[in-house]
Amino acid sequence: MPVTGPSDRRRATALGALSILMWSALALLTVSTGTIPPFQLAAMTFAIGATVGGIWIVAQGRSLRDAVAWPPRVWLLGVGGLFGYHLLYFIALRQAPAAEANLINYLWPLLIVLLSAPIAGEPLHGWHLGGAALGLAGIIVLTLGRGEVGFAGAHWPGYLAALGCAVVWSVYSVTSRRFGEVPTDAVAAFCAASSVLAALCHVAVETTVWPSTSGAWLAVVALGIFPVGAAFYVWDVGMKRGDIRALGALSYATPILSTALLIATGRAAASPSLLLAAALVVGGAVLAGRDLWRRAKTQA
Repeated sequence: MPVTGPSDRRRATALGALSILMWSALALLTVSTGTIPPFQLAAMTFAIGATVGGIWIVAQGRSLRDAVAWPPRVWLLGVGGLFGYHLLYFIALRQAPAAEANLINYLWPLLIVLLSAPIAGEPLHGWHLGGAALGLAGIIVLTLGRGEVGFAGAHWPGYLAALGCAVVWSVYSVTSRRFGEVPTDAVAAFCAASSVLAALCHVAVETTVWPSTSGAWLAVVALGIFPVGAAFYVWDVGMKRGDIRALGALSYATPILSTALLIATGRAAASPSLLLAAALVVGGAVLAGRDLWRRAKTQA
């Protein structure tokens, strides 16, 4: 899936950015699902995400069989990225406080920027690093502003799992550029396999709890269609054809937007740190996306 030109690159980057908007609704929708255990919720939403992809494939006149006919290394990357990340994330939340686990987990945008050079062959300049650093600073400000962070040695297994999340997702994302010949249709198969694995984990360690209200069911469906469905497809396009470095820095907007949504719906309290964190993230995204803005200005 080669990049055909600057306009194609900007379009793919814009599509990748849509995933960030969808992931920002993840916390709100997850809270709205009630008390469904995490692996069960993952199994349900990945199944919906796979169905979304399957419907799109059929609607485009393509065969579902073609979406699964890939060598083991492609399956390892896809399923290892999607399911591996969620497995480690659930372990991290069980073994460490959520604030610390999420702060470590959000090293993945910085790692995407750093890995874009050695893995994807993207030139890495000071403004890319500066943009990612500003984004990370924004997340630190947001977390510290809540007064929730207090790292303790007893939680080191959870911290390691959270670090594993960051490594797995960043490697999966950037390495996707090397698999440009694999169409985004394959993500549907990765979602289906991840759903099966999550279901097996659920049966092994959890007790089934079904949504208790129509609103909870709607939240599950929305999760599967958007943050755990369409988001993975457009992210794949962004990683394979867009500006990886800009998308990495822009990804720091996810927790900022997520917090803003929780505040807007009355599920979290507003804080001055949110505005500062948002300013840092926006500034970092603009800085890291300097190449895109300069190309657009030149062509205007």
